[in-house]
Amino acid sequence: MPAASVHCAVTSPPYWGLRDYGTPPQIWDGDADCRHRWGAEIAKKGGGGQPGAKVRWQHAGAGLSGHPAANGGAFCGRCGAWRGSLGLEPTYQLYVAHLVQVLHEVRRVLRGDGTLWLVIGDCYAAGAGKAKRAGGGAQGAAWQGKGPAGYRGDHGGDPKSPAAALPGFQPNRMPQPGLKPKDLVGVPWRVAFALQDDGWWLRRDNVWSKPNPMPESVRDRCTSAHEYLFHFSKSARYYYDGEAIKEPFATDPRRDNTGGYPPNGNGRNKRSVWTVASAPFPGAHFATYPPALIEPCILAGCPEGGTVLDPFLGAGTTALVADRLGRHCIGLELSPAYAEMARIRTAAPALKRDDKNLRGAALHDAAA
Repeated sequence: MPAASVHCAVTSPPYWGLRDYGTPPQIWDGDADCRHRWGAEIAKKGGGGQPGAKVRWQHAGAGLSGHPAANGGAFCGRCGAWRGSLGLEPTYQLYVAHLVQVLHEVRRVLRGDGTLWLVIGDCYAAGAGKAKRAGGGAQGAAWQGKGPAGYRGDHGGDPKSPAAALPGFQPNRMPQPGLKPKDLVGVPWRVAFALQDDGWWLRRDNVWSKPNPMPESVRDRCTSAHEYLFHFSKSARYYYDGEAIKEPFATDPRRDNTGGYPPNGNGRNKRSVWTVASAPFPGAHFATYPPALIEPCILAGCPEGGTVLDPFLGAGTTALVADRLGRHCIGLELSPAYAEMARIRTAAPALKRDDKNLRGAALHDAAA
C-alpha cells in the first residue's frame, strides 16, 4: 500500500495465546535467504523420533534453550526464524515484537494526521503442569491440529508435517520466563509501551467496560469485565473530531417546569470509560467486537468520505460500520473463510447514512 494513504486504522488483532483461528502460517524474522530447518524436524531426527524431544539450540531473545519444541517446534535452527500465525507465538515477547512489526507498516500507510484505535485483551499465565492442553470443542481441536481447519498455526493443515506429531500447547499455558503461574500477563500495556517505543504517540487508554462479561469460575480475583481500546496517533497533531462523539450531559442546572432537569444539547467531551455490551454474532467467528464500540473511533478519527484501514478484518465489522457512516474501508484478512464472511456482510443492503439509528448502541449488526 502507498504511504500516507489512509486516514485512520481501527482494528483488533488476534490476542496472544487464546485462540487458533486457522490462518495460514507465516515466516517471521530470521534470514529471508536461509534454507530453514525447523525445530520439529530437528526434534524428529535428533530425539530418537520421539515427539516433543528437546531442541538443543538457542533462539535469541525468546529464552527457549532446552525448551520442548514449543508450538510445534516452529523455529528455524539455523537463523531463528519462526513459522506460525500471530497470536500463537510461544512467548508473549515474540508476540509483542510481531505485532509491532505489523503496526509499523500501518503507521507507514497512515496520513501524517492519522490515528490508530487498537482493541486488545489480556490473559493469565497458567504455568508448567497446569491445563497443558486447550479445552474441548472446535477451538480445542484446532489447537491439536484436528478439526476442519486443522492448522494449529504451524503446519498448514498438513497431517504429514513433522510439526503435526507434536503436542499443540497453548502458549500462555506453557512456562513463561519472568511470569509465575496465575500472573496476569499484561499484554495490552506491553504492546502499548512497545508501540510507544516504535514512534507512536500513546494518547489514551480507553476502557471498554462490558456489562455482560463472560462468566468465570474464579474465586480469588474479580471477574474480567473490561478490555483496552488504545488511541494512538502518528504525529503530535492529528485529526480528531471530538464534537462528533460528545456525550449528553446528564442534567442541566436549570430545572424545567416539572421540576426535572432537561438534557443539555451541547454535550460534554467523551469520557475514557466506554460501556458497550458484547454483541452476539451468529457467524463462525469467535471474537467480533460490537459495532457500537468502534463507531466513535471512526467518527472521531476519520472524516466523512475518508478511508479506514483494518489490517485484521476478520468477519468485517469495521468495514460494515465504516460503510454505514459514509467512510471507505480497506480490510486485510489472511483467512479465506473470514474474508468471504466479510464480503457477504458488507454486500448486504446498508442502513441509510442519515438514519438516526446509526448513533450509539442503536447501531445493529442486522446484516449478519
